[in-house]
Amino acid sequence: MAVATRYEVVVGLEVHAQVLTQSKMFCGCSTDYLTTPPNANTCPVCLGLPGSLPVINRRAVEATIRTALALNCEIPEFSKFDRKNYFYPDLPKGYQISQYDLPFSRNGHLDFDVKGEARRCGITRVHLEEDTGKLQHAGAIEESQSSLVDFNRAGVPLMEIVSEPDLRSADEAREYVMRLRAILQYIGVNNGDMESGQLRCDANVSLRPVGQAEFGTKVEVKNMNSFRAIHRAIEYEIGRQTEVLDTGGRLVQETRGWNDARGLTVSQRTKEFAEDYRYFPEPDLPPLEVSREWVAEIRSSLPELPAARRERFITAYGLTPYDASLLTSSKPMAAYFEETVRLGAPAKAVANWILSDFSRLLNADHKEIEEASVKPTHLQQLIELIDSGVISGKMAKETFEVMYRAPDPAPALTALKGSSQISGDAELEAIAEQVIAENAKSVADFKAGKQQALKFLIGQGMKISKGRANPQRLEASLREKIK
Repeated sequence: MAVATRYEVVVGLEVHAQVLTQSKMFCGCSTDYLTTPPNANTCPVCLGLPGSLPVINRRAVEATIRTALALNCEIPEFSKFDRKNYFYPDLPKGYQISQYDLPFSRNGHLDFDVKGEARRCGITRVHLEEDTGKLQHAGAIEESQSSLVDFNRAGVPLMEIVSEPDLRSADEAREYVMRLRAILQYIGVNNGDMESGQLRCDANVSLRPVGQAEFGTKVEVKNMNSFRAIHRAIEYEIGRQTEVLDTGGRLVQETRGWNDARGLTVSQRTKEFAEDYRYFPEPDLPPLEVSREWVAEIRSSLPELPAARRERFITAYGLTPYDASLLTSSKPMAAYFEETVRLGAPAKAVANWILSDFSRLLNADHKEIEEASVKPTHLQQLIELIDSGVISGKMAKETFEVMYRAPDPAPALTALKGSSQISGDAELEAIAEQVIAENAKSVADFKAGKQQALKFLIGQGMKISKGRANPQRLEASLREKIK
């Protein structure tokens, strides 16, 4: 779908990130809603039963402030929780405890780059609220005759990270979320798992004629659970809104859901406004005073963030900005890289392996690098065998895939050492002589100046040696004997 050129795209994102805590936001129930039976982790507080009173989870508050500081936000000294009233079947209380006018943070920013161009997106606020339960429909929602509700997720602490409408394309939106996800993982407040809904994104998309200051009518797009879905949904919405405006139509402020299978957005409801939620201060929770000493303590505990680590990878290891950016986009991947280098492997070679063969296999299996059986010590040993000339690059690639598939890579690595590369002059000369004897026409072609014929002869030598011949030394031997 063509991207608008007559209009300026305006995108703001609301990212919901479940906070990594053991207990829920306002009670002691476990936050494990993925592996426990439905409705096992509930109590009168998270079910909103009469007479129950919430208690604030200090660790969730700390994680929210930690996130806000990593996003360069101001932390006000005074904050409070509010009731946001709406009626959904998976919201047991009929309201959500959230934050309205006095959140834990405001006025931050996130820097990133798109295709080498630096961009900055403002962060309006990072606030804290509780998650809802989850509905299970019997089949497609449009046709379902019954639905079940699981309240295990109800009350899980949820951060909402709201951006300014500073993004101007689907590419920028995707890059913003990728950088944000990396920061949340680095500081240990969220696991970044979008597939299971622990990191979710809504996009507010609008168009305005180029040069116009006033924003156009915005549409909120929901249900995007991958970077690819975020990009596709925004691209689709840009195209849809362009078509409406170009044909003289009028856009309606509404909420639309992203249907990934059909590749389109579907209208769900007209957009609510703040007054529709009838916010009022939560009467069962005290206002919070956030001391400057606590904020300073949290700030001092922040680790090296992805942007700083990226710059260090460029200067310390001589990596390109592109490679450094990819490696630091995931904290486990960056740690894996550094550990392999620490064991003695050359940085550039490690980066190449991680970003090519290793990433290809991980992506195909939807795995993270820490889940792989190939550990840094295995990769370091493999690279050492290549660098010392014991094995060829082709042998290493084939063995790496075997190592990756095996529960324990050590046997494959040991076997590889036993099937070392043929580099001895006598063996290579014998192979070259056999190749020349069996391929007279190609030898004649090479003598006549056809360089391609030499590649064929090298290939025949590699075939005879079953891939174990050192290709550079085999080529030298062939050239010498064909003179």
